[in-house]
Amino acid sequence: MTSTEALAEIGLIGLGTMGGNLALNIAENGFQIAVFNRTAAKTEQFIAKAGDLSSKLVPSTKLEDFVASIKSPRAIILMVPAGDAVDAQIEALRPLLDAGDLIIDAGNANYHDTNRRAQEAAECGPRFMGIGVSGGEEGARFGPSIMGGGAKDAWDQVGHILESISAKHDDEPCAAFLGEAGAGHLVKTVHNGIEYADMQMIAEVYGVMRDGFGMSAGEIGDVFEKWNDGILQSYLIEISGKVAKTADPETGKPMLDIILDKAGQKGTGRWTAIEALMLGTPASAIEAAVAVRNMSARYEERQKGEAAFGPAPSKLDRNVLAVEALEAALIAGKIVCYAQGFGLILEAARQYDWDMPLPVIAKIWRNGCIIRSSMLNDMAEALEGDATRNLMLAPLFSEKLKETETHLRQVVAHAALHGLPVPALSAALSYFDIMRTERSTANMLQGQRDFFGAHGFERTDKDGSGFHGPWAMG
Repeated sequence: MTSTEALAEIGLIGLGTMGGNLALNIAENGFQIAVFNRTAAKTEQFIAKAGDLSSKLVPSTKLEDFVASIKSPRAIILMVPAGDAVDAQIEALRPLLDAGDLIIDAGNANYHDTNRRAQEAAECGPRFMGIGVSGGEEGARFGPSIMGGGAKDAWDQVGHILESISAKHDDEPCAAFLGEAGAGHLVKTVHNGIEYADMQMIAEVYGVMRDGFGMSAGEIGDVFEKWNDGILQSYLIEISGKVAKTADPETGKPMLDIILDKAGQKGTGRWTAIEALMLGTPASAIEAAVAVRNMSARYEERQKGEAAFGPAPSKLDRNVLAVEALEAALIAGKIVCYAQGFGLILEAARQYDWDMPLPVIAKIWRNGCIIRSSMLNDMAEALEGDATRNLMLAPLFSEKLKETETHLRQVVAHAALHGLPVPALSAALSYFDIMRTERSTANMLQGQRDFFGAHGFERTDKDGSGFHGPWAMG
């Protein structure tokens, strides 16, 4: 099953779930694709299961034959685990490739690694780019959202293939070039951070309905289905309704009632929180979502906590707090979450001098990716009006926040009084309150810092900085 004739228009290494589905997507869109996996048996199994698409696949069991089967200048997609495996694969390919060939890392890479690899490629070749691919297994097979980063001429070489295999929204490809070096992977990281926060906020209102209102999983599913017909229409709301209404085939009980409440993470949400801190830009809703996943893993510790302090007095009066208030709170939280995400991307663009088109990012997230939602249409329009403005201040979203912030406040307050944890919604509310307050409490912080460390401060009545209080003059 080795072919050394240069037939393929592109190559792909790594035939795991994502890589295999992406290869089939490329083949189904009419492109001849060379495929290779470190384990030859996996390549053989992949070809055997490809059916009619096998005629578009050029398999090899040796890396040298794989490279030889791709037309020059070669383009090779890596779908291998992030980290050392990517570096090892690049090192194995480097002596087999020409300077004009292109390696594309399409995994969930840390964008700092992508920046480094891009620099190494500029010094010793071959060319390199990193692309974020979102949409999970189904997206990889039938159309993901693709976020490209690297040299523009590298994107120009393969952009027609990536646009062809991407999801479409009103016939527009959900794939675009977003900037140099690690820009694509940075955007994918932020996408996943927003995903964490969006999912957590949905889980929090689910918790209020389950523990506060005493609603069944099926009743909650009905609520999510109703919300999916409105402004909250999105993939995550849609699947939340389906998850809530699904029964366990073994016991007949609601699936949610037998799923252990320990959530995992693969690192990209954590990376988003870290980057927000390093770039000095707020992403508090995302940070809260990451923290909750970490706390969920402490199952035995939480058991001891309830034994020590007793269960929360969680029952809520639905005459005091209505289900409709939860919908409004979720709308407000979602706006804040996306405002923080786009703000993080904007700050990264400033610090790295990347020309990143925020309206385009919103557009390519409209389909194919996990956070796809109808609200992204309006976000794209708002960012086209002013990409440097906090999304909360765009007229449409500022009006929507004025309509919903009271409900967000009510949900957070009632949840707190009844021991129902809503950390991401609380973080969103605190962000909103801080960002709508001209005179904050940071003057106290500056006074404290000057008292114990003579750090200095600015004054409200004079220009300049480096002023000190009388405590520093004795």
